[in-house]
Amino acid sequence: MAYRVAMDIGGTFTDVVCYDERSGRVAAAKAPTTPGDLADGVFAALERAAVDPAEISFFTHGTTQGLNALLERKGARVMLLTSAGVRDVYQIARGNRERMFDLRYRKPVPLVPPSDLAEVGGRYDWRGAELTPLDEDAVWAAARRARSEGFDAVAVCLLFSYVNPEHEIRAGEILAKELGDDVLVVLSHEVAREWREYERTSSAVLEAYTGPVVRRYLSRVEARFAERGLRVPVHVMQSSGGLVNAAYAMRRPLRTLLSGPVGGTMGGVAVARLLDRGNIICVDMGGTSFDVSLVVGGRPDVAVEARIEGFPVLMPVVNLHTIGAGGGSLAYAEAGALRVGPESAGAVPGPACYGRGGTRPTVTDANLVLGRVDPAWFAGGLMTLDAEASRTALAGLADAVGLDTTALAEGVCDVANAKMAQAIRTLTVEHGIEPREFALVAYGGAGPMHAAFIARELGIGQVVVPRFPGAFSAWGMLEADIRRDLTRPYFTSGDDLDPYAMSGALAGLALEALEELAGQGVPRDRMSVEHAVDMRYEGQDYTLTIPLRSAAEPSAPGFAQALAARFADAHTARYGHATPEAPVELVALRTTALGALPRVAAAVPAAVEGAGAVRDVIFNGTAHPTPILRRDTLRGETPGPAVIVEETATTVVPPGCVARADAGGFLIIEVGA
Repeated sequence: MAYRVAMDIGGTFTDVVCYDERSGRVAAAKAPTTPGDLADGVFAALERAAVDPAEISFFTHGTTQGLNALLERKGARVMLLTSAGVRDVYQIARGNRERMFDLRYRKPVPLVPPSDLAEVGGRYDWRGAELTPLDEDAVWAAARRARSEGFDAVAVCLLFSYVNPEHEIRAGEILAKELGDDVLVVLSHEVAREWREYERTSSAVLEAYTGPVVRRYLSRVEARFAERGLRVPVHVMQSSGGLVNAAYAMRRPLRTLLSGPVGGTMGGVAVARLLDRGNIICVDMGGTSFDVSLVVGGRPDVAVEARIEGFPVLMPVVNLHTIGAGGGSLAYAEAGALRVGPESAGAVPGPACYGRGGTRPTVTDANLVLGRVDPAWFAGGLMTLDAEASRTALAGLADAVGLDTTALAEGVCDVANAKMAQAIRTLTVEHGIEPREFALVAYGGAGPMHAAFIARELGIGQVVVPRFPGAFSAWGMLEADIRRDLTRPYFTSGDDLDPYAMSGALAGLALEALEELAGQGVPRDRMSVEHAVDMRYEGQDYTLTIPLRSAAEPSAPGFAQALAARFADAHTARYGHATPEAPVELVALRTTALGALPRVAAAVPAAVEGAGAVRDVIFNGTAHPTPILRRDTLRGETPGPAVIVEETATTVVPPGCVARADAGGFLIIEVGA
């Protein structure tokens, strides 16, 4: 066994990256995604890479099965079991503070209707002391109802179970006895052992809603790979940027909700290390969407909670901002103006130039009309594009907005670029981060085509295009580590902090996390642990997560004062102000255990001989004679304009920019003003 293999299953293509541990050679391949059964596209991509599953020494992949089920509202039918008297917590949710003046705002429709809620007696107080015993008869009645009415999953969320989970554990035992393995039972304290009842309930419901879909998919993939000779565990990327094996992912499927796009962020972490650049903006433009994430100080920007489709979820998530802007995004007229996305032509029928029945213009069609795509060698020759079909699709829209076809094509790209630049501002400028201090790493099938234009709009001076950009998210998965995250409530004021008790609690979390890594097969010498604490000013509702140096740090002299100062610095960086004299509170302890995997030491192939053709490409309304170059022939500097093609993507170097291939195989574009 000699191949380390990673796959990213996207909306249009399934990408595979194979690393030969003997030779250092890296190969990438693509195959159309097969929506009916994603495993078919997985095996088609693997066959294109000419790798036998029996030769695979490590296999991981990202899946959007759970996310797709949520986006399309095709998840499981869920019963929600709550404490008596608080059944409406999930329905009421939170007030709309961010968009309270938006007259068009509509609260997301809950995934569990009121008719599918059940209440059970039993209560703990906020310290975890039992006030009323659990009403086991009510739990048995709910279990019988779930079986008779055909529910697919049951989510259990009882008051203060994050402090004392005994009632939830007993409820789970009763449900398991009555329902067996046919119905997924989700306990909220296992999903998110954190305060705030609505957010914890939402997290449990999301796991119950998406879990059966993810479990079926992973079971099918494991079985089909085993039939083909795979002898190692299947691993899955988590939303946090770490890996787990499929067995764990089937127990905690919510952790995989954003596993596909996160692979690119972990690739960005590797790029930051290899290029010695601490700050990276990662942009992934595929066929359907545009994803933005950050690497700050060489580490992925990970939040401790997120909001997905309007629903809060309590778990570590790489901060991703996604908009509907991809190569397949449809262009259309609205109120006499040009709009692009979020609706996409998808894999089928796809852009008009694909020849699969699509007739509406897309971003890919616009780039083809502008000459920025090689129709004879699209996706490494996987497809031949129909330029005339693109021109016909754009011509109809051009008449509607009063432009000629070429001007409209450039307008479509300009609108898409402006939307993508604004998406980057959402994660940077709106959070006090200056984009000019970052390099832009562009990947995805369409990312390198638009990256220089986006960078120029934001004032970013350098664009990095990695090898195999169309499969970079898959490559990033090979750079990720096994990861487990644990959280425990820890409510105390800064003045009342017991440093020795805090150190003991952190040490206990570390031991538990390391045991879970051992269960994932990680050797002890490859394990490491990181700690952090959630803090706030007294009276605040939300918190900031402050890293700690070690579990023993709280017992060091002057720790409480140093921690308060560290919190004030973080508050200033995030909000622009701090109140150092105000009392602080600790809310929760967080521990992350990492199991380091071998890094990919890829050999960079030497440049080959070859000359490119020259054709006219439109920039700023003017046709420029532009060389069309194969990436593997590049030597030294290549001034723009130029179009650089490779198997998984096309890179456009506009006039005024200069591209060069460095010793590590990266394509570096210096962006002119």
